Amino acid sequence: MTTKSRRSGPPRGSAAPELIESGFALENADAPFLHQGLNVADIAHVLDLLRRDIIPPEAARDMLGLLLEVHAMRWEDFPYDPEFGEPYNSRERFFVERLGDAAGWLHAGRPRREAARIALRLYVRRQLLELVGEVAAFSRDATDLASRHASTLMPDQTYLQQAQPSTFGHYVLSFVYPAIRDARRLLEELDWVNRSPGGAGCVNGTRLLDDRTFIATALGFDDVIEHTRDAMWQIDGLIHVLATAASLLSTQSKLAEDLEIWSSTEFDFVDLDDGYTRSSILMPQKRNPYSLSIVRGASGVLIGRLTGFLAVAKSPSARSDNLIFAYGEVPRALDLSIRVTRLMSGVVRTLRVNAERMEEELDAGYTQATDLSEFIVQACGVDYRSAYVVVGRTVHQASLRGIAGKDITGAMLDEVAMAETGRDWRLTDRDLSPVLDPRSIVESRVGTGGAAPGAIADMVAQCQRLTDELDGTVAQRRDDLDHAEQLLLRQARHTAGIKES
Repeated sequence: MTTKSRRSGPPRGSAAPELIESGFALENADAPFLHQGLNVADIAHVLDLLRRDIIPPEAARDMLGLLLEVHAMRWEDFPYDPEFGEPYNSRERFFVERLGDAAGWLHAGRPRREAARIALRLYVRRQLLELVGEVAAFSRDATDLASRHASTLMPDQTYLQQAQPSTFGHYVLSFVYPAIRDARRLLEELDWVNRSPGGAGCVNGTRLLDDRTFIATALGFDDVIEHTRDAMWQIDGLIHVLATAASLLSTQSKLAEDLEIWSSTEFDFVDLDDGYTRSSILMPQKRNPYSLSIVRGASGVLIGRLTGFLAVAKSPSARSDNLIFAYGEVPRALDLSIRVTRLMSGVVRTLRVNAERMEEELDAGYTQATDLSEFIVQACGVDYRSAYVVVGRTVHQASLRGIAGKDITGAMLDEVAMAETGRDWRLTDRDLSPVLDPRSIVESRVGTGGAAPGAIADMVAQCQRLTDELDGTVAQRRDDLDHAEQLLLRQARHTAGIKES
């Protein structure tokens, strides 16, 4: 029987320049995100090997000393070079140049991808905490804006058409709640991120590291990822992170689009602070709401990154391609989300609201129509559909005659009712002012979540409490991560014989 022969073993010689330019350069561009995480992952691994008597104490001391030196470096100062391969290859070359074969202990029981997987999680978990903090700041600023305008009347809109009387404060709170929900989702996704793939080996674990909890604890992870193959290749949580970030920016984009329309001369409902606008080079009169364009565009970019990552991830299992791109795409997406959320906080914090213009537009329209129809159902004992038809026809006639909604009379309604239903509804002498006055309508919305001042006050208090809870969670989890890192570095310095400064 003939044995099939094919080339095996590592490649010989240098990588093709096309691979360096298109592949390794791409991966080295992600070094800023991975640098510190690779350092502490390596430190934890060496300490784990030492406690198991796998690495000689002298080699461990030298390796830890060098790793602490590299940890103190900025990533820009480390010799990452795509000529040598991905960032891990540059690190390996550097360590071998400094320590010789002793650097090889770093690979015991661990493939290169484990360090990178850990480094990505360490970076992303800090980003998630920063993003949740920014969402809390946005929510607080928006809640403060809503509180200041709890009684500022406006015509709320659907399809950019006047719908019903409301307040600007009630409108603004409709963006606070989804932002807080996304922040909570981000914290749930942090629970996924903050689990350790350390000690998983390549696929089925390693005989050298039977207890995986040391690395998890040393690096501040909440637990280990149970299945070793899954630990090395799982990406579903990263998809959830991108999806939630896209959802968050989508909410902000909706608000940005509304504000862009409302800041126009045609509406003049709101005015952005000068610091969030940009002038036209050609047209001296223009003051463009440039910051809102950034928010809207960033939302589209996040949707694209989510879609792109999903497309990359649709591959056979245990493939590097889905994570090669994750090392850069996920941190960049979160960085953009952090910047844009911070920008939107500034926009709402400094926004000027033209209350008089809003109320003027409300008085000129017909947002009372729904309340008038409901009043007729109660007062005249007719079905809602009949009331709807009569009010609709009355509004149509009023608009042709230049009569505002607040000036519709019972006589006008009776005339249409007679023509449409054949009977008099006896509204001519009824006082319709309570159902035609926008402020009275708003004050009637006392149910949970309504636009009445008391209901808004309850929601403002709730949003403030939820925002405080987010801030408290972020602060506690940051403290936990900082404490774990300090303990790890202290142990590494002690083992390396480096005195605390």
